[in-house]
Parts: sequence; C-alpha cells; structure tokens
Amino acid sequence: MGSKAKIINFVSESIQSIYDGGVVCDLFSGAASLSGALGASYPILTNDIQHYSSLIASVYLKPVRKIDTESLMQDAKDNYKKARSKITIAIDYEGFSTLEEFNEIEERNRSLINQTFRHHYHLFVKIYSGTWWSAEQCLWIDAIKQAIDKRVKSGEFKQAEYALTMSTLLHAMAYSSQGTGHYAQYRDAKTESSMLDINIYRQKILQDLFINKLDQMIIWSKENVTDLNHSITTLDYTDCLKKLNGGTVYADPPYAFVHYSRFYHAMETLCLYDYPELQIKGGSIVKGRYREERHQSPFCIRTQVNGAFEDLFSGVKKAGANLALSYSDSAMISLETLLDISEKTLKSNYEVWVEDLDHTHMTMGRLKDRSRDVKELMLLARKK
Repeated sequence: MGSKAKIINFVSESIQSIYDGGVVCDLFSGAASLSGALGASYPILTNDIQHYSSLIASVYLKPVRKIDTESLMQDAKDNYKKARSKITIAIDYEGFSTLEEFNEIEERNRSLINQTFRHHYHLFVKIYSGTWWSAEQCLWIDAIKQAIDKRVKSGEFKQAEYALTMSTLLHAMAYSSQGTGHYAQYRDAKTESSMLDINIYRQKILQDLFINKLDQMIIWSKENVTDLNHSITTLDYTDCLKKLNGGTVYADPPYAFVHYSRFYHAMETLCLYDYPELQIKGGSIVKGRYREERHQSPFCIRTQVNGAFEDLFSGVKKAGANLALSYSDSAMISLETLLDISEKTLKSNYEVWVEDLDHTHMTMGRLKDRSRDVKELMLLARKK
C-alpha cells in the first residue's frame, strides 16, 4: 500500500535529472521500493519514522553474512512448545461443521487477551489471537521473534541478519493474515462463505511460510545486495533533514486524509515488541487492536499540512540539497498552494518545476471504488 513500485521508473528518472552528487535521501521510505531501485547505483540514506520500514530498507541495502536457519528454527520450535503448554483451552481450528461452531473457536482464541502469561514472549498470542491470526500462528510469531532476539543479544546477528529475518517474519504474517491486505480491521465470519475463506488463512502454517521465504532471501541477499555505504534512520523528517549535507532528497509524504499508521500498527508492534497500551473506546478495547500511541503525520492533518511542507522545503534548503517531491491530486493540499509555499521558502535559490505522469491508483478496502484516476506529479527543485 502506498508503494511507488509501479511508477518507480518515473521516480528514478526524476531523481537522476537533478542529482549532482552525494547521497539520495528517501525521506519517507515506507516500503523502501526506492532503496530496491537505486541501492546498487547511489549511496542511499533511507528514513521513516515507522521502525518496520527500516527493516525492509535494510534488506535492500545491507547484505547478510550467515544465517543458520536450522538452529534458528529449532530454537523457535522449543520456544513454541513451552508457550503452547501454557494454554489449556481448545484453540485449534478443527472439528467444526457450522458457522456457530467456527465462531466459538474464534471467541476462544480471542479470550486469550484476558489470560495472564508469565513468560516474556507472549505479546502476539495475548493481543492478536483470533484477529488477523489464529492463536497457533501468534504462538509461532512470538517464538520466532524470541529466537531472532536471542541471536541479536549473543552477537550472532548484526543489523543485516536481524532485518532480513524480521522482514521475513513480516512476510509470513502478511501471507497468513485473514485481513484485506492491511491491519486496519480483521474480518468476522458472518456467513458460511466468509467462514470458509477465513478458515483458509487459519490453516496457513506460518512457520513454513517463514522458513521457505527466508531460505530464498538469504540467497537473494548474497547475490544482489551491495552496500555503497548506505545509512538507515528512523527519524522525524525534520530531524533527518538536519543531518543532511547536500545530496538529493526524494520526498513522498503520506498526505492523505487517512492516518496510515492504522494500517501498519501490527507490523510496528512486532518491531518494537513493547506490549503497547491498546486504544479503548466505550470501555472496551477497539476491534482493530490499535496502539494507544500511534504516529500521526502532520501531512495527514488539514490544519497542519501547510506548515509541514514549509518545514520540508526549509529543511531541504538548509541542507543545501536538491528535491524531488511526489504529489498526487488526491492529496490534502492543492498544487497551487504547494507551489506557493515552495516559492516563498526556497525563494530565488532554486529552480522549481513540475513534471507529470498519469497512472491508475488502486484503493484499498473499497469494493466499489477499486480504481480511480490519479494524476501523479513530481515537483522538482534544483539549486541554482
């Protein structure tokens, strides 16, 4: 979601047209597709305030050395067995023949949120059982995370190995999730048809998805990733710009009415593994299991978006960098206003122009509005 993968050529060509040395700073890297596209050609500084983004970026930018997958999975299996033995209720999705029986299993899975767990790695089995994942799948998420962390603490895993295994775990989570491509809301089994579809994902063997992809990714990393002294940060965009000296900034801020952190909270929670306070409404935990504290981008808030762009242009100017800024006409701010802000902030120090590319934009979670035309524009600012 939000990925620039489909229009990455347009983005790459725009950056190349103003690049005059130094790093390419991907200021809001998200799914890190720019790191994948340009990481073999330019030194990249990839940044995003969401921690999961740094893991994905590292997969593209930092080659792994050695990962003993057999030992990793044996540890995870041992962790799983210990944690599974603590659960005494029936959580397996088997032996049901009606919608009512299926939903009884779902409720038993969800009831684990009220259980007291004494071992440390129980975050997913407690919070997420019976939501996007079954309790069984959550046990494996916790068990694999524990095995990864053990190797970080011992020094066996450096940043590259940690990021690759964690990104692969995020992959396994995505492919076993019963949701609709994101983590804003999980689905309820309201009909026999939805029950059958949800059960397809309840039966997915998460640990197999993980190890099969990990074996592939280790080979891919060794063959394809070159570290051109890349750097990875998880800073607010204004703080990232303060660290920059020259180079070219690519900015694709999340300026839409949707607060995208809602869609990614489970990924962020896996990375932080911090047992977050969950959002409560009307005395109950909200269905989406949202973190009480989630990042809300000023680019998504109508009263703050103009100031956010002023800070962006000002930061680029102070850094002495060039700028390629993605803009689509579905954004929170008009192109005219954006150009006015750029003119006032960058003044006569920069040459500013706009190039465009039309493409079809897919919307998520909407059945009737699956595609709509969005004009994709690139505002380019080059130092004179």
